[in-house]
Amino acid sequence: MKLADNKATLSFSNGAPSVEMPVYSGSIGPDVIDIRKLYAQTGMFTYDPGFLSTASCQSAITYIDGDKGELLYRGYPIEQLANKVDYLDTCYLLLNGELPDAKQSTDFHTLVNQHTMVNEQMQFFLRGFRRDAHPMAVLTGLVGAMSAFYHDSTDINNPQHREVAAIRLIAKMPTLVAMAYKYAAGQPYMYPKNKLSYAGNFLQMMFATPCEDYVVNPVIERALDRIFILHADHEQNASTSTVRLCGSSGTNPFAAIAAGVACLWGPSHGGANEACLNMLEDIQKMGGVAKVGEFMNQVKDKNSGVKLMGFGHRVYKNYDPRAKLMQETCNEVLQELGLENDPLFKLAKELEKIALEDDYFVQRKLYPNVDFYSGIVQRAIGIPVSLFTGIFALARTVGWIAQLNEMLADPEYKIGRPRQLFTGSPRRDVK
Repeated sequence: MKLADNKATLSFSNGAPSVEMPVYSGSIGPDVIDIRKLYAQTGMFTYDPGFLSTASCQSAITYIDGDKGELLYRGYPIEQLANKVDYLDTCYLLLNGELPDAKQSTDFHTLVNQHTMVNEQMQFFLRGFRRDAHPMAVLTGLVGAMSAFYHDSTDINNPQHREVAAIRLIAKMPTLVAMAYKYAAGQPYMYPKNKLSYAGNFLQMMFATPCEDYVVNPVIERALDRIFILHADHEQNASTSTVRLCGSSGTNPFAAIAAGVACLWGPSHGGANEACLNMLEDIQKMGGVAKVGEFMNQVKDKNSGVKLMGFGHRVYKNYDPRAKLMQETCNEVLQELGLENDPLFKLAKELEKIALEDDYFVQRKLYPNVDFYSGIVQRAIGIPVSLFTGIFALARTVGWIAQLNEMLADPEYKIGRPRQLFTGSPRRDVK
């Protein structure tokens, strides 16, 4: 960041002296006012619930322009990455700042493939969970437990440890997610096959059985790879901020990523696509397409408590660029699987039509977001609804790692310690 030519002046109506604060500019996006010395100069804090106007860090990884509907990874538009490179090349980009050349790409793919297996004792760890446990509960435990199995890469202040932990997490996360699925299904775990692609290997571990050969469908493989790319990083969202805050204490990388997994579980974050598909299934039970108009009227009624999931976004005030790509993928997958007449997809299209035409939704810019389509795609592939957020965690792991590494390399980073506006009882004595 660079110091802007202008400064910000904070004045007070009570006659207190004004305070000047420096302004910094990034390469693109809004300038920021540096308030780090505000408390020392004024004895006051800022108040910003939800961090709506607060930049907690400087970052060179991901940029979002919500008004334009633009998402950039290291400067590259998400549309170009989703169409021209695969997920592991995107991982390399997020971790290293540049896309790999042919040799770097081959070496990185090989390196990740060499670390796809997990310690055999992880199977016994899994047995401690109930079979009907939510996969995200299982995954939170499994990721956190990695620090108990891989002691040689837990020093967050050691760059080599962080590099080894990064590869292990990216490589083993698909194995852990597939194991959580197989455990719930009562099926034997399938070992990874390193000759397959990252997405193809995950499909094999999910859906293959020892009884017969499994052939990866290239259309489904590409669709899953695109889902991974679209979810790889998304600026300073709730789970990324959680990983940074957790990592700022000096905890090991596996614990920090486990914290991100736990945060992602929430229905307002990574669980949104699960909530979206549950909404579609509820409407289908009510009567399907014929009841869409009635459902949308309930959404408009603030007193109904009915929410429209999969539409609108905290950051995007335009069409989510990931949703356009996911819509294309959705059409390709349903066509490949002969599910063009899938009732939930027809229902989704009718919801989208109303949302894009009805003044109530247009004025509020409630456009479909990536969750709206990704849930339909995953359901068509055969992934259970409860595992949707696990797929999201798998894809987002590289973003969390890149953000964590960036924070630790920043000489200005400190342990996170938000302030508060205290509204409780003042000091009083026990009588």
